[in-house]
Amino acid sequence: MRAHIAYCFLLLLPLFSCQDELVDPLQAALDSDDPAIRRVMNNLEAHEVQIALSVVNTSADFLQFDEYEFQVNDSVYFYPASTVKFPMAVITLEQLDDNGFIDLDATINVNGDSISSTFRKDIRDIFAVSSNEAYNRLYEYLGKDFVNQRMQELGIDKFRLAHRLSTANADDLMLKGLTFKGSEANETFIGEGYQMQELKALELEKTSKGVGYFKNDSLIKVPMDFAYKNYYPIRSMHNTMRRVVFPEYYSSEQQFDLSPELHQFLLESMQLLPKEAGFTSQEYYDSYVKFFLYGDSKAPMPDDITILNKVGYAYGYLTDCAYIMDTTNEISFILTATVHVNENRIFNDDNYQYDEVGIPFLAALGRQIHQQLIAKK
Repeated sequence: MRAHIAYCFLLLLPLFSCQDELVDPLQAALDSDDPAIRRVMNNLEAHEVQIALSVVNTSADFLQFDEYEFQVNDSVYFYPASTVKFPMAVITLEQLDDNGFIDLDATINVNGDSISSTFRKDIRDIFAVSSNEAYNRLYEYLGKDFVNQRMQELGIDKFRLAHRLSTANADDLMLKGLTFKGSEANETFIGEGYQMQELKALELEKTSKGVGYFKNDSLIKVPMDFAYKNYYPIRSMHNTMRRVVFPEYYSSEQQFDLSPELHQFLLESMQLLPKEAGFTSQEYYDSYVKFFLYGDSKAPMPDDITILNKVGYAYGYLTDCAYIMDTTNEISFILTATVHVNENRIFNDDNYQYDEVGIPFLAALGRQIHQQLIAKK
């Protein structure tokens, strides 16, 4: 049975040996002759690749990371898709903790919506199958303004939440509010009619993309404007993951403020496979939303590899941010990467090369880095 990381898993870190003068495993992976990697590396401009890697090391006294990057640039825009669900889930748990309300199983409803859920289910579903509906409920609870402010407070200032996902009211500045029903009473956290702030256009490179896009079944032959979309660059994702998995690496002001119980719940949720969250159809295989190492296979994932992650895919962008632990080889690393697969440069036409190019690249990248780290032990 696959072992789940508990809150105290950091006690295992002294098992990891220090690696002196480690050859750059990221560059070695990108230089490999794996055809899935070569296909992307031979056309880097089109694929907009950005990658960050932190290899976890310890000495006798303190935690260390060996850091590697490839083409990471916070000022060059890519669409983050569902990766924004990651900070939404964490800050929701923070807010529940801050309110003194930790009943994760209380019934919750978006005001005016008959569909009920719970915080526990929504957060688990965000990580297990990347549920848009779960994310949108939490959006109605917190709102973009609160999330943006909290990320700034944590020191993750390169971030901008702008909208809901895959819904008709994605850009609506009016929050519907969220009502929960616990064992005692009903309460609305954010009332119906709360007005959020209007957004300014992002001042970044490459927010205008492609040669056209579909809108209402019509092709608009101008580049698509992403200046009012969500913004979550690679370093910000990477540092969010590090704050979650290794909070002691940061000052108390830069840590997410979670109780041990909610922190453990978060860690367990992030590593869930779909079947462990109750999704049993063949569509939801183990690596359904775990792209690194296993994304190009529907076979069961091995028990000695644990992956805590959040992926995103939309508009031809595929992104994964993951903490990967190999207990057999005593290897641990954080890997964050994005790749764009849109050969015709038309958006909203559902003609993206996710399965042919994007996922094979991310899977091969994870495998190559993993193998490099094993070889260097």
